[in-house]
Amino acid sequence: MRNYSTLFLDLDETLYPHSNGLWEKIGDRITRFMVTRLDMNEENAQDLRARYLSEYGTTLNGLRANHGVDPDDYLEYVHDVPIHEHIEPAPHLRQMLASIRIKKIIFTNSQGSHVKRVLNALDVSDQIDDIIDIYALNFTNKPRPEAYAQALKIADSPDPKTCILADDRFVNLMPAAELGMTTVLVGANEGDAIITHHIEEITDLVEYIPELADPSRRRVS
Repeated sequence: MRNYSTLFLDLDETLYPHSNGLWEKIGDRITRFMVTRLDMNEENAQDLRARYLSEYGTTLNGLRANHGVDPDDYLEYVHDVPIHEHIEPAPHLRQMLASIRIKKIIFTNSQGSHVKRVLNALDVSDQIDDIIDIYALNFTNKPRPEAYAQALKIADSPDPKTCILADDRFVNLMPAAELGMTTVLVGANEGDAIITHHIEEITDLVEYIPELADPSRRRVS
């Protein structure tokens, strides 16, 4: 049984389910940005978006490298979505986070203002100790190894073996596993033996890693 110090949590489609449609709406905004700002047709924009996500880890860094896109303009545009149409308070998530006795940090390729809006909509913002966003990472995003080194530094340099990363993308968990972190894949139907745990919903986390919490505060279904 490990003595954990730090829980890193991805945000989008990790703290909330894919089924609520928020990330799909953001994805539509990414495509629309490329169509309107770069004068592409929609098919080309979608193809390029997929290629940049694969090559760079985010569409943003592909657009910055190859098209000189202003990151502030991009991030404000793509996150201009009606959060409360997709997300509502999540009492089971709040209860689970409240039960966890170690530091809880959002570690995301998104921007901090979007993170705060989502956390507020979920009613869990007071349960998070820190936010490491794309600005804090100096635009070095997951899954690039430098992003994990920067996140650990911001988190006061804990031993990676005492850290957990929960994320909905297998590719983002691979570098964490290589550092010795406990890795938790949320929701996605992919992965292999490098992943420590695969859970359907983030609220299952303490059930799989019970040492995170005081048993008296674990979620009761």
